[in-house]
Amino acid sequence: MKLQQAFGEALRRHRKISGLSQEDFFKVSGRTYLSELERGLKTPTLDKIDALASTIGIHPISLLAECYKIKDEVSIDDLWRQVDKDLTRADDP
Repeated sequence: MKLQQAFGEALRRHRKISGLSQEDFFKVSGRTYLSELERGLKTPTLDKIDALASTIGIHPISLLAECYKIKDEVSIDDLWRQVDKDLTRADDP
């Protein structure tokens, strides 16, 4: 699956899990734009990802982790192991 489509699916999943409608994002985004994001037609900025995640009530990393879990078809455990490895390496100059 393409990255934009995976992000859209992750956004839709978390929005629905939280019981939110597209209209509930009115302070962050118009319904049309949100629909385009969920269908993988648009790519959000980091600021927009932060605002969307805040509206849902989750950390932006959770939204991105779900996105890459979907895109790469990996388990969340495998994804976190990779992230931990990458961040540990970044801590060791």
